[in-house]
Amino acid sequence: MAQIVGGGRPVNDAERRVIAHLRDNSPDDWLLLHNIEVPRGDDAFEVDVIVMTRHSLCLIDVKGTRGRIEVAGTRWFPARRDAFGSPVAKLRGNGRALKGLLTQERRELERVYVDSVVVLTGPGTELVDPVGRDSRHVTDLPGLIGTLSDVSRIRRGYTPDATPYRTAIIEALNGSVRRSTAPPRFGNWEVREQLGGDSRTTEYRATSATVPGSETVLLRVYRADPLAEEEPRAAERRLIANAYQSLTRIPPHPCVVRSRDFFAIDDESRFVLVLDDVHGQALQLHLTASRRTLSTAARLDVVEDMLLGLAHIHANNVVHRALSPARVLVTEDGRAMLTGFDYAKPGPRAHTVAGELPNVLDIHYVAPECQARPERMTAAADVYAAGVIAFQLLAGERPPAGTGAETVVDGVPPGAVEVLRRMRDHTPARRPKAVEALGDLRRAREGLTPERESLLLDRVRNRLLRSLGR
Repeated sequence: MAQIVGGGRPVNDAERRVIAHLRDNSPDDWLLLHNIEVPRGDDAFEVDVIVMTRHSLCLIDVKGTRGRIEVAGTRWFPARRDAFGSPVAKLRGNGRALKGLLTQERRELERVYVDSVVVLTGPGTELVDPVGRDSRHVTDLPGLIGTLSDVSRIRRGYTPDATPYRTAIIEALNGSVRRSTAPPRFGNWEVREQLGGDSRTTEYRATSATVPGSETVLLRVYRADPLAEEEPRAAERRLIANAYQSLTRIPPHPCVVRSRDFFAIDDESRFVLVLDDVHGQALQLHLTASRRTLSTAARLDVVEDMLLGLAHIHANNVVHRALSPARVLVTEDGRAMLTGFDYAKPGPRAHTVAGELPNVLDIHYVAPECQARPERMTAAADVYAAGVIAFQLLAGERPPAGTGAETVVDGVPPGAVEVLRRMRDHTPARRPKAVEALGDLRRAREGLTPERESLLLDRVRNRLLRSLGR
């Protein structure tokens, strides 16, 4: 049985299970420290568990995410909920920061290896990591002790025996970390689960602190530098507030994620965007498994919803500018919803955040006229991205180069494929608007030409007039 040497209060049941499992199943000479904060400059980061084994010091991040999780780049795409930044990348960065603090306290600790492991506690959770970048640092609860016991995880140049440094490690930790006494709270929102993040943002699931048991919301917490000069601080605030400013221009719509609030904590080192907690998963997952999870009709419904959302935001003078499969959610009832408005353009204004676009755009979905000039993003560029996404969802692969006639897509009306081709025209002026593409797609699904639709509408109108005696 391992010895718990200190810590704060676990935030959720998943953390409690991991702590209890380590306490009851680890070797007697292992030491545990849980729910602590580590200062980093004027900031701090939280660590769920630190384990001191015989050969290393390991930071553990606990994730209660359930089901299948697919890794793509630096993001995780779980089933039935929004994507989030890889917790592995963030945890490894925290490990490097802790190692720096320890070696500042005691120089000899340079020889001790600081490891990082993400523990998935959900039953039946499966991590699919085609590149293998994250999977080495991920395990489940049954595999946790074995992972921590594996001496081969130590990199060359570090000692395989950390026991002579145990006293120095404890003393350095005592001088570097502090106990976390309560779940994080932002405004009136109390964190229930940390979902992920990156160097700029951290994502949480939270509930109202004053109404226990209330529905959950998603918090996007943006870091800021409160000590920066006024001009860079102002630029940083504009970038952070961009998603909220964009969403507030858009009236509520079932195909666009809804923002609830936006505020800064007292010293403006954090800004918090409060969003609806959408129970769904990123469209990215359906691009790799669409044939198994969605029928052709359901995939066409997703395309319609995506165009509905685009038509709605464009009607309110907002351009998304960073549309990709990672920024479209598919809800549990099969509806699609646009999200990820951090780099949107909410109508004319004196400043721009377009300079950040090259760092976040997925080049496969960028219109030709914007490849070298992202600041040229317009509603037509959004339509182009939607055309690529839609073709990929329906055909199972990205569209061929060029703008010629498409190959036949099984089960998809030829007229619908033609709509997608026009949406990806290399000349922006030739692309239909989102609302036009939506109408054309619906007519193609019904097997109607515009002329045939007009004729049917006239017949319905005439029958109605006759029934009224006019």
